[in-house]
Amino acid sequence: MCGVPVYDSVEEATKHHEVGVAVLFTPAGATREAALEGLRAGLRKLVLLAEGVPVHDTMEILAEARAVGAQVLGPNTAGVAVPGEAMVGIIPAFIGEIFRPGEVGIVSRSGSLGTLACLYVARAGLGQSAFVGVGGDPIVGTTMQEVCAMLEKDERTRAVVLVGEIGGSQEEDAAEYVGSMRKPVVAMVVGREAPPGKRMGHAGAIVLGKRGSAESKIEALRAAGARVAEFPWEVGRAVLEALRH
Repeated sequence: MCGVPVYDSVEEATKHHEVGVAVLFTPAGATREAALEGLRAGLRKLVLLAEGVPVHDTMEILAEARAVGAQVLGPNTAGVAVPGEAMVGIIPAFIGEIFRPGEVGIVSRSGSLGTLACLYVARAGLGQSAFVGVGGDPIVGTTMQEVCAMLEKDERTRAVVLVGEIGGSQEEDAAEYVGSMRKPVVAMVVGREAPPGKRMGHAGAIVLGKRGSAESKIEALRAAGARVAEFPWEVGRAVLEALRH
């Protein structure tokens, strides 16, 4: 199609090409079958875009991935990008006013809010070493804590921006690692006005009990030494201040 070869199966494609990563543009109900097909064909990096994948399907995908040593990003991720080099997913990494090569690593549960953080980082005269959307479903493959650890080891990254939202405990879990990081971390957590028990946006953005609220996440990140920006337009300035210190 348009000069690009199309195959009937992932296994057939891997016979003709070396496949480093696969992105799945599938409905939620078809994601399990597609992901398992990829893993069984030998793929070791999967990016799952669908939102609302049934939890048991996600658990089966992640169990299979662990068994074969594969890495899964998502479900409900916008993808991953290294500006100026590559992107996988639905991130508008081709827009130079937002995504530009630099030294700030950004990890976000939300693709749109993460992109907004990238915009204000760029407006501050900085760029991104990488953007990673971990996804907004209740259970995801690669966590914020794991991405923070990757960015801590990345030689090009000088500072990290963490964009969180209500629901789950990813941000609190990441805070446990942030406290040991040598690189400065700027965090923004949205959903402070969200009513308890009501899902806001993503499938995983719902506060149940005390853990998972914006306040608990902000408190944990501040206690770990992260600078917390209350609004997106404060992110770029906060990163500049963190780098100066």
